[in-house]
Amino acid sequence: MPPAPKDPKPNAAGCAERKPFRATDFFSSLLDDIEDWTARAETEMSPLSGKTPLALRSVLTEWPLVSAPMAEALTGASRAAIQRNFTWMEARGLIREVTGQGRFRMWRNR
Repeated sequence: MPPAPKDPKPNAAGCAERKPFRATDFFSSLLDDIEDWTARAETEMSPLSGKTPLALRSVLTEWPLVSAPMAEALTGASRAAIQRNFTWMEARGLIREVTGQGRFRMWRNR
């Protein structure tokens, strides 16, 4: 004998009890995370001199993923300066490399 069909009402009731997904909640949380990261990066990077750290912080605030060539184009800094600052920021936990590759790497803020 086949099992009796399940009653859809418990499922519907369960869905109604859960908090519905709200895009505004998600984006509000995302903006809070970006503001928190920006404040932390500003504090951590305050001892650094030059235009590159400030420009990189701005780029990493505006873009979710950044490559070295992209950062170079957006900041006008040299590739060596970008790599040096990425290494410094990564060592302090401000950013992380997400591709796990030696070439064509991408970074994101933490």
